[in-house]
Order: sequence, then C-alpha cells, then structure tokens
Amino acid sequence: MTSTTSAAARPALSPRRRAQRARAIQYAVLALIAVLAAAGADWNQIGDVFFRPELIKSAFADGVLDALVKTVEYTLGAFVIGLAAGTVLALMRLSSIGPYRWLAMAYIEFFRGLPAIVVFIAFSLLPLAFQGLTIPFDPYGVVWLALGIVAAAYMAETIRAGIQAVPKGQSEAARSLGMPTGLALRKIVLPQAFRIILPPLANELIVLVKDSSLVFIIGVSATTNDLTGFGRQLANTESNLTPLVTAGFCYLLITLPLGLAVRRLESSAAKAR
Repeated sequence: MTSTTSAAARPALSPRRRAQRARAIQYAVLALIAVLAAAGADWNQIGDVFFRPELIKSAFADGVLDALVKTVEYTLGAFVIGLAAGTVLALMRLSSIGPYRWLAMAYIEFFRGLPAIVVFIAFSLLPLAFQGLTIPFDPYGVVWLALGIVAAAYMAETIRAGIQAVPKGQSEAARSLGMPTGLALRKIVLPQAFRIILPPLANELIVLVKDSSLVFIIGVSATTNDLTGFGRQLANTESNLTPLVTAGFCYLLITLPLGLAVRRLESSAAKAR
C-alpha cells in the first residue's frame, strides 16, 4: 500500500524534462561510441596513410592551390551556363506554346535522369563522332558545357518554381499600366523570383563544386587538373592517400563558406516572410 502511494505521489516528468533526459541519453551513447572507436583505432597507421606531414607540404608545393583555382573556374563557368540555359528552359516550361513546353520537359527529364559522368564522357568523345569538331577553350569548354547542361536541367525546375511563387498580381498590375509582357517579366517577375530562389541556387553551386571532381574523366593535363585529379595523380605517385585527403579538405574551403551563405540566405528569407 505504501509503495503504491509513493509511486502515485511521485510527480510525472514534464515533456521538457523527458526531452532533456532523452537528449542526455543520446549524448552519452554517442560519447561512448566515440570513446570505443578512438580506443580501437590504430592512430599511427591512420596518420601514416592519411595525414603524413611531408606529403601535405609536397601537395602545396606541387600546386594544390592551383588545382583549387581551376576547380573554382570550372564551377563558375558551368554555373553561368546552367543559370542562363535553366532560365530559358523555365520560361519554355511556362510557355503557352505546346512545343516549347514539350521540348523543355524532354530536356529536363533526359538530363536529370542521366548521370553527370555519362555526359562528361559523351562530350569528351564528340570530336571522334564529328570529325573536325572542336569545342572552344578546351578543356574549359568541355567541362563548362558538360556540367552546365546537366545543371540547367535542375536549375530550370528551381527557377520555374520561383517564377510561379511570385504573386500573379505583380505581373497583372504591370500589364494594367501598359507594360509589355516581356518587359514585365524582366523587370518585375524575374527579379522577385531570383530573390526567392537564391538559397536553392546557392545549393546548386555547391553541387557543381563537387561535380567538378569528374573532370579527371576527360583526361586533362596536369596544369589544368581540378582538385580531385591533382590529388589522385599525386596519391598514385606517392602510393599514399594523404594528397587526396588534402584535396578533400581544399573542397571544404569552397563548400563550407557557401553552406554558411545558404543558411544566412534561408534565415533572411524566413525573416522577410
């Protein structure tokens, strides 16, 4: 009787206290897993295979920063092409003319369904299929086009969603003032749409940074290598993964600031609402 009374008298935990207890248990489990993993790891072997100081210095001496610049150049060129083509495709998808919509839909579905690596290989083999064909600014032209046409398929849907998110009253008000449809689109609708879709477009830029690692597929020269190609070649030469790990950390120098910018843009957009 006494035990029953004491159990009934014990106050129930509030939802907040239950949540705090659940978090504490989760943290304790994660800490235990981390301790066990650290205790079981062979740190000497890990350091020798992935983090040899002399190979990190060698990577910087041999031009990892040049490869970082090449990665940025490949990414920005592809982003410009993808953004321009994606805008055109988005407008075609929203067109009242059926063939435009069908062509845009076919393009978007086709290139969203293909792996980017297949597009890279296809573009690198185009000169074999069409004798005398040269893509300007090789290898930049090949990389920009291969990445850009794939990015355009994804950006087109993002831009289309942004255009549709702009209240119709904006364009209707512009037309009621005598503004032509094309001018209203350029001056009123598209600027607002791009403000809405800045965060997802920044995410597309991050994806392009990582997709630029496929450049090594087309066999670029050492002077035009991206980070992955540079790290891969040096890792093969040294028979060690440290150069590849160094290249991976260099990717973080690009993607982490971009990720921070995306979060700030999303926060600003949320406050604006």
